[in-house]
Amino acid sequence: MKQIIMHVDMDAFYASVEMRDNPSLRGKPLIIGSMPHERGVVATCSYEARKFGVRSGMNIKEAYRLCPRGIYMHPHFDKYKAISRHLHEIWNTYASASQAIALDEAYLDVTEQAKTLEGARQIAHVIKRRTMEELGLTCSVGVAYSKTAAKTASEEKKPNGYFEIPEAEDFVNLIIDRDVRVLYTVGAKSAEKLHAAGIHTVRDIRENPEEVVRLLGKQGRWIVQIANGIDDRKVVPYRPEEAKSIGREVTFQKDVSNYELLNDILVLLALCIVNRAKRVGLHGKGITLKLTYADMKSISRSRPVFSTDSAVTVYREAAALLENVDKRPVRLIGISVHNLSQERDAQLSFENFFEETPDVREKEITSLLNGLSRRYRLDFAGNLDKIYRVETLHRTVEYMRTHSP
Repeated sequence: MKQIIMHVDMDAFYASVEMRDNPSLRGKPLIIGSMPHERGVVATCSYEARKFGVRSGMNIKEAYRLCPRGIYMHPHFDKYKAISRHLHEIWNTYASASQAIALDEAYLDVTEQAKTLEGARQIAHVIKRRTMEELGLTCSVGVAYSKTAAKTASEEKKPNGYFEIPEAEDFVNLIIDRDVRVLYTVGAKSAEKLHAAGIHTVRDIRENPEEVVRLLGKQGRWIVQIANGIDDRKVVPYRPEEAKSIGREVTFQKDVSNYELLNDILVLLALCIVNRAKRVGLHGKGITLKLTYADMKSISRSRPVFSTDSAVTVYREAAALLENVDKRPVRLIGISVHNLSQERDAQLSFENFFEETPDVREKEITSLLNGLSRRYRLDFAGNLDKIYRVETLHRTVEYMRTHSP
């Protein structure tokens, strides 16, 4: 039996949730993300805002230029996550395998449950009905022979749409004269390279496969394949324990030149990362510090470590990396841990022979947090778990920035 893949994608998810909860926002250009006077990007926006040219990922200043009379809101991630859990419970009911791509979208393998295209169509309409009845939200569903085609299908009739692409030939016929960006693996930079070489449409890719491979290498070979409708990838459930890296970063509303403040922020970033890693049972063997300067130039500095089990270790290593960078105004700072595995290397080495006990590391974290509390008049006692939330972390960092000694 040929696989039958479904792609379910919520319509303007964050914006739709806010309009559901506040009907006065319906029919208006609603933009979720940063405020116009802040730094940041558009997380999502209503279809009314999209008529002005506003798009997800757009710089918020550009969004405001295009839509100065829009309604701008900060996202409420805790609310969206709770709704997302309910959504995925509905969707997973009808699939033998589910691959969550984001809070608001997933690939579903419905081959066994549907058996035929007609069966898949029935499942899709049940999913759409339940999503509306149980959560008051609309979704768009694409059904196809492959993941690439299913995602393309879900975009065809948005919002609240349904579309089928039964065969590779149907997929090719649908997109052949569209811009190369219709292929989801073609990002802005890849499209720029292709356009510069005179390759503008999917038809151009099919007619110039060698040039595409020359320009884009391994990625180019994959692009040529999907331009010909070839995609036999399976729906693979996302497993947090298979993550390659875990990171957290913050963007400042104003550039920061105070490197003591940056060092203090590393404490909170380290705590967030280690908390997340422990939740999924992962241990890292490397740490990377990322900085974006005021001129938008980004740098990263990495170093190996024995283990990232302790926030103290992550903080110390990141702080050591921070000491050796150019001291220029910073727009963004972040830490990530990589070389992740589920097993902590038990081999004894000179590096870890004198490693502190957990009690010692716990005392050092307490000491670091006490220092932050004194310098910024913050109370972490009993509230530390809130810092792990993205919104709270960003608010805390901005508070520290505006109240730094």
